Amino acid sequence: MTRTTNARIAGFTYLFYAAIGICGDLLMHHAFGGADDATTLARFGEYATEVRIDILIKLLEALSALVLAVTLYGITRDEDHELAMLGMVCRVAEGVLGTLSIQSYLGLVWLAKAGAGPGALDLSTTNALRTFLLMPVPSVPVGTVFFAVGSTIFSYLLLRGRMVPVWIAWLSLFASGLLAVVLPLQVAGFSTWRMTGYYQWLPALVAQTALALWLLIKGVATPGDAISVTPQDV
Repeated sequence: MTRTTNARIAGFTYLFYAAIGICGDLLMHHAFGGADDATTLARFGEYATEVRIDILIKLLEALSALVLAVTLYGITRDEDHELAMLGMVCRVAEGVLGTLSIQSYLGLVWLAKAGAGPGALDLSTTNALRTFLLMPVPSVPVGTVFFAVGSTIFSYLLLRGRMVPVWIAWLSLFASGLLAVVLPLQVAGFSTWRMTGYYQWLPALVAQTALALWLLIKGVATPGDAISVTPQDV
């Protein structure tokens, strides 16, 4: 594919990825709204349809991450092949790791259904399976670390090659770099400065949206025709 085609696909996929990710989080808010594990399990049975829809969304998110990995690599490989390859591998890892929760979600839906009616599991078996499926996880998904690192690498290459307006590249680099520093510490369980909920992701969301729209509408500059655009020019 040409660089322009890669840019258009990447721009659309950025927006699609963000939209379905927000929808998935809203759907799972109902299922994880329980005050304890028993209540959470019951809610997985109550909102089984929403959980199944979120599983489909997670598969679409994984595919989106793979599409971004390939298209962004295609855009930036001429700037630095090794760094572009590393960024692609990080985005692929992000997509693969994002699917790991699917088995737990399916197990929780099955357990919620198996715990009622004839042939229901005994209480001790239900409690053991519930504890296993709801075992504590890092405060942020591990895949987001690879998202942050991959996004930082691609933002740096876009900036270095002046392929998009400098202000967009800098904003994306700053937002991604911030996450690349903070998220690994949160995954490891260290006490770090962190914003609450979605506020932590707002800079990256703004930066990725601006980058997505530019790629979708304007494409990218070729290495020999780099652009430098101020906010007033956009």
